[in-house]
Amino acid sequence: MARPPAPATAPARRGPAHTRVRHGLSASFPSRPYAHRMGEFDLIQRYFMRNVATRVPLGVGDDCALLAPAPGMQLAVSSDMLVEGRHFLSTVDPARLGHKALAVNLSDLAACGAKPLAFTLALALPAVDEDWLAGFSRGLFALADAHDCELVGGDTTRGPLNICITVFGDVPAGTALLRSGARAGDDIWVSGTIGDARIALEVFRGRLSLPAEAFELARARMEQPAPRVALGMALRGIASSAVDISDGFLGDLGHVLGASRVGATVEADAAARCIALCAEDGPAAGLFDAQAQRGFALSGGDDYELAFTAPVSARAAVEAAGRASDTAVTRIGRIDAEPGLRVVDARGAPVSQRFDSFDHFA
Repeated sequence: MARPPAPATAPARRGPAHTRVRHGLSASFPSRPYAHRMGEFDLIQRYFMRNVATRVPLGVGDDCALLAPAPGMQLAVSSDMLVEGRHFLSTVDPARLGHKALAVNLSDLAACGAKPLAFTLALALPAVDEDWLAGFSRGLFALADAHDCELVGGDTTRGPLNICITVFGDVPAGTALLRSGARAGDDIWVSGTIGDARIALEVFRGRLSLPAEAFELARARMEQPAPRVALGMALRGIASSAVDISDGFLGDLGHVLGASRVGATVEADAAARCIALCAEDGPAAGLFDAQAQRGFALSGGDDYELAFTAPVSARAAVEAAGRASDTAVTRIGRIDAEPGLRVVDARGAPVSQRFDSFDHFA
């Protein structure tokens, strides 16, 4: 892998990894003295209690929230957990962490074509830090408001910093995008940009250096992913399958192939062109060779974009869905009847490079 020149301005507080880290970290949560002791219910009231529920019959304040899907709709439910030292550093901006904690869940709804409805938050804190809580809740609610998604309950406790969100959405019955719908001959598409978050991770690990502008762009992609909810909804009735990219494009595509009992051919160079930093006018243009770019794009992870399939006859409809949701969509492969995953270059020749996706227990 080619190493870029040293950054013009070194990134502040470089650490091992913000997310999807393969090794544990020793990181401490900030603590401050306070004039009074803030209890659990004071904390909830001050930072997580908002106006009365408007989209659900009953929200925060009772033993259970009540959700009532509209007639003909199905509930879509997903949970994700973020653990300090495994998924993020203690040095991450709390507002960005609040954003990402919800974004990774909304991305799962997007992969099913579901519209966000509500979410719960389970939060373990080693100590009460009001500055941290103010930033975290600000980032969390900014994204929640952007998607009209209400906090309806959860739990708080003392312990190592751990954030678990369960999100609820609704989707018309029979229209949800599933992993099991890919068919031989379908195109393989990816939304937005992929690979940039992995570049930021390598900087945090100390394996790469980047110019300041490039690092800040990569870091923003890692810490503040944009869940593709609008695109997922626009793809209902068009895409044959979908999955969100959290652990690496090829690894997550493999879930689709397994569920659909098909194979695939992926063009590595088309995927590499989806890296925003490495575009011709990108701040990291020319810094990485083809092999490095393929690795970032195909096995990087933490992108929270959508990988989806659709019939060849739906190409115009897919592109229209991308325009309607203001999201770039790129065709990077095809579904094959023959089992297995084949990675080729722009000429169709096999790429022998190894691509490893993230696995929590590998």
